[in-house]
Amino acid sequence: MREQRKRLIGVVTSDKMDKTVVVTVTTTKRHPRYGKVLRLNKKYKAHDENNECQIGDRVQIIESMPISRQKRWAVVSILERAR
Repeated sequence: MREQRKRLIGVVTSDKMDKTVVVTVTTTKRHPRYGKVLRLNKKYKAHDENNECQIGDRVQIIESMPISRQKRWAVVSILERAR
């Protein structure tokens, strides 16, 4: 049985490259000592085969085999279009 690949939801912050988008994923984490909730942002380069994504779109990305030097994620679906 094939293992589940990681899926993340984030917002497209750049679509200037061909067939590639930069997706910023925001997660929350509690500080271990003080308990304050921290927001952490991480950027992923994701493969967008048909150049459908635009800046501001909420997308779901999935882990994939290495596509290029920095691309290890692919866009699965566009959840919400930018206004």
